[in-house]
Amino acid sequence: MSSTRTRVSKIATVIIPVGDQEQAIEFYTEKLGLEKRVDTPFGDKYRWVEVAPEGQETTIALAPPPPGGSSGNREMGISLHTEDIDAYHAELKDKGVDVDDEVSRMGGPVPPMFWFRDPEGNTLLVVQ
Repeated sequence: MSSTRTRVSKIATVIIPVGDQEQAIEFYTEKLGLEKRVDTPFGDKYRWVEVAPEGQETTIALAPPPPGGSSGNREMGISLHTEDIDAYHAELKDKGVDVDDEVSRMGGPVPPMFWFRDPEGNTLLVVQ
């Protein structure tokens, strides 16, 4: 069996298409506690914004959808990690974030987790 190597060295940026970048920036920084890393205009009328946990390399771009594309109401397939799932769940709930009612604990190799929705209805996962 031969091994295949990749030239990919890291996951750099994941993208969430958003219709309202200001609202998204406020949510992801103020509610989730991420820091804004990049905020720069591009093209004639666009803006590239990236947020990330402090000190981490991988970022989330809060970008306008491509021409003809849409934003909102998507399961993003993005998971965030926390060391204290119960405390983070309670914090987000206290801040008015649309989170699951409780942390799910399935046991085995599945980590404790909960889902939350951003203001545009995009769903992300938090795991411990």
